Amino acid sequence: MAMKKYLIIGNGVAGTTAADTIRQRDATGSITMVTDEQYPFYSRIRLHEYMAGGIEENKLVIFKDQWYQDRAIELKLNTRLLGGDARTKIVQTKNNETLPYDSLLIATGSHSFVPPIAGADKQGVFTLRSLQDARNIIEYSRQTKRAVLIGGGLLGLESGNALRKRGLKPTVVEFFPRLLPRQLDEEGAKRLQTIMEKMGFSFYLGAKTKEIVGNGAVRGVMLEGGEIIDADLVIISAGVRPNLELSQSFGLEADKGIKVDEYLRTNQPDIYAAGDVVEFKGFLYGIWPAAQEQGKIAGANMAGANESYPGTTMANILKVVEVDLASAGEIDVENKFESKVVRAENIYQKIVTKDGKIIGCIMLGDISKFNRITKLMAEKQDVSNMLDSILT
Repeated sequence: MAMKKYLIIGNGVAGTTAADTIRQRDATGSITMVTDEQYPFYSRIRLHEYMAGGIEENKLVIFKDQWYQDRAIELKLNTRLLGGDARTKIVQTKNNETLPYDSLLIATGSHSFVPPIAGADKQGVFTLRSLQDARNIIEYSRQTKRAVLIGGGLLGLESGNALRKRGLKPTVVEFFPRLLPRQLDEEGAKRLQTIMEKMGFSFYLGAKTKEIVGNGAVRGVMLEGGEIIDADLVIISAGVRPNLELSQSFGLEADKGIKVDEYLRTNQPDIYAAGDVVEFKGFLYGIWPAAQEQGKIAGANMAGANESYPGTTMANILKVVEVDLASAGEIDVENKFESKVVRAENIYQKIVTKDGKIIGCIMLGDISKFNRITKLMAEKQDVSNMLDSILT
């Protein structure tokens, strides 16, 4: 039997996990990974630590060259692709190299979404998605004092904290009336905001950016109401969008992301997709654990298995500006369900229940009970008589 050719486009967590899984199941097949980045697999989720000066650049790289050599995986860095052909099973690079495959994984991830804000192309406006982005921000920040973060989600807050540690004064402009709207309800968000204000943050909530002003370089951010916030540096953190450029040339079905079935297969034979680029049952996950699980299952199936992906529970354990935060399931922003809340200084804990069973929770400041709570959630246990003991 001929040696099977595996081709993986993208070297993030999904692609790298898939490559590792393939090698565990197929000792002889050839595995090629292609990325347009100049670095091997590194931790995107630690970029803000690097930006804050907390870790050195080489510590971001998760797998060094030896890891690829040990698994006989060929990693092609700095390689941009033109497109591919699902019929002839080839991928074409921009420097006219043809890469054949028997089984292909598209794990091209996502890119930062920049809303149509006037002046977003000015010098001093950044997004943070790659190691090169972080390098550019660090370099530019050396000559600046005031930073505005457009977006009060996790990335915006962490970027602001990194710049705060570099001596800049961070101001957050958030369209929602509260911080971290996915992970926190109103009271939890207010508590986090108070903690951050004590650290030196300023906030404009329920505010929309109209324009980034300045003559060539950034000098401020104008809100819809006309107010101008002084700024020398702006980071836009308005979410991400899947990288779908390749999907058209392969004739892949895509809407918000590349559509896959429960085996991570696309609508084209022998082409799989995993990670941030994927839309599964109408849903984009965009989180590291989902990309890792999808990469593992896609890799196994490319190597001949028949494993199905059940979806990933949207549970987040985060450290926001050194404050522990965990949330899962229904956080009940509109108070439709029953809930048990515990409050203390810098601590806010909430368990949401329906018919005696836990359907969601928020843990801010103390996440020690989180694993127990999510286990009870998964088991759908009746906790009517246990709620007090769970949180104390």
